[in-house]
Amino acid sequence: MSTSHSLRDVLLTALAPLIWGSTYWVTTQFLPPDRPFTAAVLRCLPAGVLLLLWARRLPQMAEWAKIALLAFLNIGFFQAMLFVAAYRLPGGLAAILSSTQILMVLLLVWLVGREPVTKGAWLFAVLGVVGVALLVLSPQAKADVLGIVAALSGAASMATGVFFGKRWRVDLPLLALTGWQLLLGGVMLLPLALWRESLPPQLTLSHVGGYLYLCLLGAVLAYALYFRGIAKLPPAAVSSLGLLSPVCAFVLGWLFLGQSMNAAALVGFALVLLSVFGVQRAVYSK
Repeated sequence: MSTSHSLRDVLLTALAPLIWGSTYWVTTQFLPPDRPFTAAVLRCLPAGVLLLLWARRLPQMAEWAKIALLAFLNIGFFQAMLFVAAYRLPGGLAAILSSTQILMVLLLVWLVGREPVTKGAWLFAVLGVVGVALLVLSPQAKADVLGIVAALSGAASMATGVFFGKRWRVDLPLLALTGWQLLLGGVMLLPLALWRESLPPQLTLSHVGGYLYLCLLGAVLAYALYFRGIAKLPPAAVSSLGLLSPVCAFVLGWLFLGQSMNAAALVGFALVLLSVFGVQRAVYSK
């Protein structure tokens, strides 16, 4: 793969976590409150249907188990744990724990994939987690055991999905593979949403616009770009780009929600960008 192609693939894949970084802002500003699982279902299920109406491809019989497991890891279980953590932890602490995904991917590459991981990759990955901590952690953050377990479980789920999504061969076009994962993941989340929540008594134009944004940009576009990146880039390179999500969330909070930006946050911002660049260099210099 040429350097220009690698750079293009990295930049396209980076758009996914940047889009996901806007989820908190969209959710708090445009969606009805206290319905996180409903938001997850309405983001994933319709997106999967739209993509499959376009792609019109069925997996081969031997591929169903792999696709269902990837849907569970990347969508169903990950989204459930994400929202449990969001409800039980301050946003900053949840972001820090989620950012450990890059370390988990490196561990899977080393232990399961039996591939060497350079010291530089480990160092820059740790710097990224430290950068996220400086960027978003509040001194008033309070730990909750269940919330911590949920955040780490979600990070582990996505890390495993990235790792096996790269290793398993599935003979489906990108949009079909993305559609089936979103559809199956949405179906997995649906019972949880029906059990825990109810539909909003009234949907405003703001609500509809927020749900459309999460579905069309946050799911259709972002997951297609992310799964494309998994197919084309090393797992560590893809996972390191996830550090951009809390960066985007912080910038949007500063611009639109009046959140402050102090010296520690600026240092954290710089460390995250250095981490993303450093992991990419370490991966491609092996």
